[in-house]
Amino acid sequence: MKKIIILLIVLQFTLLSNVLLAQELMNKINIIPKPKSLVVNEGSFKLTSDTKIYFNVNSKKVSDYLAEVINPATGYNFIPKIWNGKVETNSIILSLTSSSDYGKEGYSLVVNPFNVIIEANELNGLFYGVQTLRQLFDEHINSVARVEGIDWELPAVVILDKPEFVWRGLNLDCCRHFMSKEFVKRYIDLLAYHKFNTLHWHLTEDQAWRIEIKKYPELTKKGAFRIYDDGSSYGGFYTQEDIKEVVAYASSRFITVVPEIEMPGHSTAAISCYPEISCSGGPFEVGTLWGIYYDIYCAGNEKTFQFLENVISEVVDLFPSKYIHIGGDEAPKNRWHNCPKCQQRIKDENLKDEHELQSYFVKRMEKFINSKGCLLYTSPSPRDRTRSRMPSSA
Repeated sequence: MKKIIILLIVLQFTLLSNVLLAQELMNKINIIPKPKSLVVNEGSFKLTSDTKIYFNVNSKKVSDYLAEVINPATGYNFIPKIWNGKVETNSIILSLTSSSDYGKEGYSLVVNPFNVIIEANELNGLFYGVQTLRQLFDEHINSVARVEGIDWELPAVVILDKPEFVWRGLNLDCCRHFMSKEFVKRYIDLLAYHKFNTLHWHLTEDQAWRIEIKKYPELTKKGAFRIYDDGSSYGGFYTQEDIKEVVAYASSRFITVVPEIEMPGHSTAAISCYPEISCSGGPFEVGTLWGIYYDIYCAGNEKTFQFLENVISEVVDLFPSKYIHIGGDEAPKNRWHNCPKCQQRIKDENLKDEHELQSYFVKRMEKFINSKGCLLYTSPSPRDRTRSRMPSSA
């Protein structure tokens, strides 16, 4: 009886130790976002220079990406190979399958001491499985140069995951502060690492116009730069070739770039270049202060809509995104209230007031954007937001 009790105590202690070790390992695993299901098993998989990366069907694109991001830190030269269906030891296998459990962006990741297998229905899911794989490694796996003295080990886990939200995006405002093309690409890499699928790229503002529009060269010749009181200049812009390069780079990481072209407010940079599409006719300078400016696009002037339709026509050719964002918020109605053209538009369209004039403006642009095969979306625009701080020069 005493021996049985001792054995039970030892067994309980062993089980408790295993539970504590598993919990300790679980605490060390930091996957963002947290996966739907994570099971930690005993053991680990060690990546070596002899490890083989395999892909099947059309997954070479993702396997090449995996090699690209882990080769620098490890110092290894992984060259993915087509998989023959045989599960070999010391291998990482990326496999497209047809399980309805994964959905479009879901995946499974199984790590054991012998191999690693990532499965998904589509390339999107396989790509996100690769991001989880990266996060399981030591953080130095993301280094751009070889890191010595690290055992590149993966904990034995079984992960089943798919995103909670279809739209997973972040905004990048390159208007108030210009960011280089290389910075934007690095931002895209970080979005991909955390499994985002949308980059909202803010390209026009009071303080700058950042996208080249060939029909209106002044937008970037003048509108991309602001001049301060001491005569100093700050700015920059993206050529259409830059835009195409960034969009293609994002696509290779399964990220859709949604452009934001502000209207009818936040348009000082544009009307400083083409004052005839304002209510007062200017002159204006590119904004140097943060805040909301009174001068906006003139909603009663047909030239305004000709200008914006020409701009949008070039924009939709650069961005394959289903959506075009036009902002639509923080548009003071002061100038419209005193503008004969805007007041005539209100009368001609049987509108109630300047707020309905903005609705007319947005709906008209929406119709045009729809004609280009895209959808429009706007920022929320409660009336009290126009009471925010105005630049003292307004």
